[in-house]
Amino acid sequence: MPPSQKRARRYDPARTHSAVLAQFAHVREAVRTLTPGQLALPTRLGDWTVRELAAHLTMALSGVTRGLELPAPAPAKPELTLVEWPASTADRAARIADDTRALAADHPDLDALYGEVAGRFEALVPGAGDERLLTTRVGAMRLADFLVTRTVELVVHTDDLNAAAGLDIPYDRQALAACTRLLADALAEKAPGGSVEVRIPPFAVVQCVPGPRHTRGTPPNVVETDPLTWIRLATGRTEWARALDEAKVGASGERADLAALLPLMG
Repeated sequence: MPPSQKRARRYDPARTHSAVLAQFAHVREAVRTLTPGQLALPTRLGDWTVRELAAHLTMALSGVTRGLELPAPAPAKPELTLVEWPASTADRAARIADDTRALAADHPDLDALYGEVAGRFEALVPGAGDERLLTTRVGAMRLADFLVTRTVELVVHTDDLNAAAGLDIPYDRQALAACTRLLADALAEKAPGGSVEVRIPPFAVVQCVPGPRHTRGTPPNVVETDPLTWIRLATGRTEWARALDEAKVGASGERADLAALLPLMG
């Protein structure tokens, strides 16, 4: 079935809202414990320090409230669907980096920044309708859809923060599930087809890559991995060959090589 005819995955807006707040709370609790030495550590995100990464994480929520504080955009319908969002992110890296450095410099008290951002989010989001259009950096999106993208931002950067500062910030199960599923669906959108089955238990199974479609029994081409490894592959935090070498990914079948399709986000 062509991508345009596939039924879009549905996400429960209330559960997504709760997941975003839960993951943000996990991060805020960890950021409170960071020492000056930890805040000065480098990260795997270019020249960002841990302080800048911690400040950037607040933008996952402030991007929502900023959109709600603006008048609804003129288009009568979204300019970007949820599954199109991951591919739209690469061109914004330079501007986001500049905004992040400015945010970190202007807010030396990170906990106060987290409190301010969370307060605005909790004040504005519950009263806005799920279909409310927001102006985002990549075009108008439904509020309910944009909230799902926030789980990706929070989960991915939680992993970055854990790696950089030696932390063990937990992942809210619903946030991890939504992030995994959206990135899996983005792969199916990028490489539509039915010749490869990608399994990311316990959250997602998608078929992708042009070629013969299996209809019963064990698929001839199967890729299987865990959610965090999948997220790292999809966002360029790890490479396909390395994940295979470390036995983090199982791939069987002549078409089960996803190296040319990854990463999905820049």
